[in-house]
Amino acid sequence: MSTPMLPEKVTVAPLVLLSVVDHFTRVAPAGNKRVIGAILGDRIGNVVRVTNSYAVPFEEDPRNPDVWYLDHNFIETMRDMFKKINAKERFIGWYHSGAKLRSSDMAINELMKQFTPNPLLLIVDVEPVEVGIPTNAYYAIDEVKADGTSAGRTFHHVPSEIRAEEAEEIGVEHLLRDVRNAASGTLATRISKQLSSLKGLSHRLSEIAVYLQSVVEGKVPVNHAIIGELQNVFNLLPNLSSLQDEQLNLAFTTKTNDQLMIVYLSSLVRTIISFHDMIDNKLENKKKLSSPSSNANSSSNSNANANANSNANANSTNAENSASDPAAEDSAGDTH
Repeated sequence: MSTPMLPEKVTVAPLVLLSVVDHFTRVAPAGNKRVIGAILGDRIGNVVRVTNSYAVPFEEDPRNPDVWYLDHNFIETMRDMFKKINAKERFIGWYHSGAKLRSSDMAINELMKQFTPNPLLLIVDVEPVEVGIPTNAYYAIDEVKADGTSAGRTFHHVPSEIRAEEAEEIGVEHLLRDVRNAASGTLATRISKQLSSLKGLSHRLSEIAVYLQSVVEGKVPVNHAIIGELQNVFNLLPNLSSLQDEQLNLAFTTKTNDQLMIVYLSSLVRTIISFHDMIDNKLENKKKLSSPSSNANSSSNSNANANANSNANANSTNAENSASDPAAEDSAGDTH
């Protein structure tokens, strides 16, 4: 049985990742089961593009992975409906959530052959632990022994990447703009992305070191294609220890120092702005607290003045009355 020519790369649209995560969140919120769906797309040359997907009813026995149910009639119905909407998107394979292959994947992949000759298996890690691309693409191929006899079928890994069209990039950017924290600026976002990239690079370098150590110890056979690719990667790195590259070393150091100075000054400016806002808030609160007391003092002063005026009027009235009493007594004495 001849195996079709495999693609060199698989590109996955962000819409597919969102659909898979939504499917997993709805069906398996506890994370104790996996979900399966169909993927749509096309192939251009040696690149397979995964542009759309839809969920498929699926159940499996957690105690016996060989017992499972997949509604293939639903797959066929939905495939025909999507074909009416967009004829360019063809059924190219299936996906399931998780981080690795399962024992029943080959049997499910054989079932998918009734819809496409060589189905693509896309594994999407919906709960990634490490930084990196959350997808792994596989094609089933015939495994051949050293003596040339066939030993069955196995999955062959194909490199995958996340790639969006221009319209998708605008939509995803618009969604992320609403999700971003307003307190974090552009500088903090860029540094976070660089930190995430460096963590991913560190993880990949660790994997390379483990592989090379296994080759040296004889645990893994030497693969000259992989060794050649690693050599090409290291050849791209500048040799900063060489005397001939002093100018490059100086330029690299100067550029790094300039970037660090920009980061330092930006942090100082943000700190000063934060202190300025804090002082403004403190003065504003102080004004709000002092305004009720001043009103109370003014009202108490006005009340005191009013009381003083009323007392003065009362005293003057009493004085007038006391002054008029002797005249009344004299007139009374004259009458007697």
